[in-house]
Amino acid sequence: MPDSFYRDLGGGRFESTVHAQGAWNPAEQHMAPISGLLTHCLLECEPREGMQLSRVSFDILGMIPGGEFEVTTAVVRPGRTIELLEARMESGGRTAIVARAWRLSTQDTTAVAAVEDPRMPGPEEAGPHEGMTAWPGGYIRSLEVRVLPGLRPGRGQVWLRNPYPLLDTGPVADVVRLVGMMDAANGIASRVPPGGDSWMFPNVDLQIHLHRMPRGEWLGLDTRVTFGESGVGLTSSVVHDLDGPFGRLEQILTVRKL
Repeated sequence: MPDSFYRDLGGGRFESTVHAQGAWNPAEQHMAPISGLLTHCLLECEPREGMQLSRVSFDILGMIPGGEFEVTTAVVRPGRTIELLEARMESGGRTAIVARAWRLSTQDTTAVAAVEDPRMPGPEEAGPHEGMTAWPGGYIRSLEVRVLPGLRPGRGQVWLRNPYPLLDTGPVADVVRLVGMMDAANGIASRVPPGGDSWMFPNVDLQIHLHRMPRGEWLGLDTRVTFGESGVGLTSSVVHDLDGPFGRLEQILTVRKL
């Protein structure tokens, strides 16, 4: 078995392993680890001291193929204090994901700093959770999931971590590791069970807003899932590390009968 989600082939080329395998189709990648890899590539794009990622958006343009692929990055909007970056994941001559990130200058704002989102209890207060075993795929199997009391369809609080490094070439930033688990939010408090003769509800995007850089290996997701009446849903989470909330994520879902 490989011991990382991706192999770095050099020159912006990578290869996914079985740990990155998706849940809807065995031939595709799960959005979670590839979003971590694209975040890593954005961090490596013309890095500058005193700048911080504040928002990362991912638009999923179709199936995310497993195997070899290429990532290209660019500074779309350069600036002294505000920059817009872009990363594209391409496979077989097709763009599968476009990621864009705002990078802002850091300032000392401790005098006015405040967070309104309540802090989740830590993973030591959470118990084992078998609910994710309903989802197939190598990525879901890689996760350690701990659930806090009160989990129900449409609402729940869980902690996630995984044992594998993102790349076979060395460690990555903590924010990369944690972003690389965020897409799992859509499966932790599903309004309907996955598979069988039920419903499918894949997300077509992932939008992450960060008010600080996270730390550590545990990701906390305080999640709500809404299904509208016309085939569109929304998964929303406040994201936590062991120090408390550090941002939010949103996913638009296409809800349809299997």
